[in-house]
Parts: sequence; structure tokens; C-alpha cells
Amino acid sequence: MKFFVDTADINEIKELASTGLLDGVTTNPSLILKSGKSFIPLIEEICAVVSGPVSAEVASTDYETMWKEADKLRQIADHVAVKVPLTPDGLKVCKRLSDEGTMVNVTLCFSAAQAILAAKAGAAFISPFIGRLDDVGSDGLTLIQDIVGIYGNYPDFQTEVLVASIRNPMHIVESAKIGADVVTCPPSVIKQLYGHPLTDKGLAAFVEDWKKTGQSIL
Repeated sequence: MKFFVDTADINEIKELASTGLLDGVTTNPSLILKSGKSFIPLIEEICAVVSGPVSAEVASTDYETMWKEADKLRQIADHVAVKVPLTPDGLKVCKRLSDEGTMVNVTLCFSAAQAILAAKAGAAFISPFIGRLDDVGSDGLTLIQDIVGIYGNYPDFQTEVLVASIRNPMHIVESAKIGADVVTCPPSVIKQLYGHPLTDKGLAAFVEDWKKTGQSIL
């Protein structure tokens, strides 16, 4: 499973990239707003830190403007994945971009039917938002299971399932058990993966016992 971080905070991205465990970055207009930085220079900065896919989202909703924005975004770096909404115009842009060899992340997916359309349009990634589905009483992980199962029936589909709107570590674990290709998480959730009270307790005991030996490895 690939790990993307869902943030536009360059300091968080640099910290996670330094672990060697980060495979990519996803951004969206809300995250750009939160960063307080100019969009294009920020994406350029992120691309200089991360060698994997960096999702940069178009801001318009009509085909002609979306296409112009997408064309500008993909010129930032070869590993920019242009992010488009799952709408008729968005999928039209996706098809054109994918036919020209540009990675596309189709976002705001909430149904298996939508995911089929994205795969048909050649999306590199489909982003189902499981947390938002959970918020309205649906089961987001069931959607992931459905999409993974459908895509598995058709070897010609090359679209990777990128689980988005991750709220907790169990969303990651369950998505991995289902067979999702990618998860994109806030930095705080990725950091929660490290934690377990028994790890902390065991390490404290080992450290204390080592002190008692009076030895030094260095």
C-alpha cells in the first residue's frame, strides 16, 4: 500500500518525506487556503521535496477553463497528478489528459458507479471519500470493497484506488485488508500509526535494564 499525505503544509511534508515512507502528496483548495501560500509556487515547492505523485486540483467547473488550468498545472512537474472533480466536464478533462500521458486524480467519488466512469476515462487514481460517507450514515469502507472488487474484474482498468477522507488508523488498516492501492491521510493520522502503549512500555523497560548493565555500545 502506498502512503500519501493529505496536506499543503510544506513543513509537515518535509518531516514525513524524511522518513522515507511517504509515496506522494494530495492537496485541495481547502488545504491551500489553510496554508496561506500562493498555489503554484507551493506545488512547485512540494514537487521539489517529494518524487512521487503530487495532486494539484483545478479550481473551475466548466470544461474549457478546467482544461486550461490542468494544462498549466501539469507543466509544473512530470509527477504532478492533475486533480479533477467527478463530473461530466471533469471526466472529459480526465480522458483528454490521460490520453496525453498525464496522471489524473479524480476526486469526490461517493459511489461505485462513479468509480467505473473514472476508470473508463483513464484516471490514474480514483479518490473515494470514506469519512464523509461515514458522516452521513453510509459505510465508506463498503464502497472501497465494491470498487476494489469491480476493478479486479477488469484487468484493462489501471486506475488505483486512493482512499481519501481518512479519519483514523483503522480506516488505513481496513483499507489495506480490502486491497486498496493508496491511502491519503492527514499528518496526524499517519503519526498515530506509530503509537502503541505496549511499545512504549517495552521500550522503557529495555532502556532501564540497559542502564543497569553499565555498558555503552559506542
